[in-house]
Amino acid sequence: MTTYQFPLNIEFKISTFANDFIIKDANLQTIAYVRQKMLKFVEEVSVFADETKSQLKYTIKANKWIDFSATYVFSNEFKELGRVARKGWASLWKANYLIYDQNQIQDLTIQEENGWIKVADALLKEIPILGIFSGYFFNPSYKITRPDGTMIARLKKEKSFFGRKFSITKLAEFQNTEEERLVLSLMMMILLERRRG
Repeated sequence: MTTYQFPLNIEFKISTFANDFIIKDANLQTIAYVRQKMLKFVEEVSVFADETKSQLKYTIKANKWIDFSATYVFSNEFKELGRVARKGWASLWKANYLIYDQNQIQDLTIQEENGWIKVADALLKEIPILGIFSGYFFNPSYKITRPDGTMIARLKKEKSFFGRKFSITKLAEFQNTEEERLVLSLMMMILLERRRG
């Protein structure tokens, strides 16, 4: 089981054509280099130990062709660890994702905290010149909760040009395999939400 030192900091690389980002822990140690494979019919993400890409830790793969309701399965070289799925039409207004364990039991939810922030961000991006500063004014946050409502973590977009930086903060102690599945789910969600704007 993987254990991380929170908060985790995520920064997208703007020097590549691919959707790449680095995750560092509270000690500024790289814990993952995430690379989304481009021009694939079925979305696939590779999670490496670091930027050398010499050690593949996880893969995240859609269960069908690019689609609004695809489920993204994460696994290591030995087994499936769980999956994350966008919650249908509910995600049009506020992002809403369901996280499942390796037995396909849904036990965590990711939910955007304020849908208006995304709307304001999208509108500001359309204004010439001012649009490049949208990452400094409107920064959505997402809460991760258990079915009983306990909030265990928060993902927040940080102030930055082009929406490049995010942070994950731990709010409660994790149980069983929650930590690993939560971080993998947020990796995929960031890629999906960033593409949506």
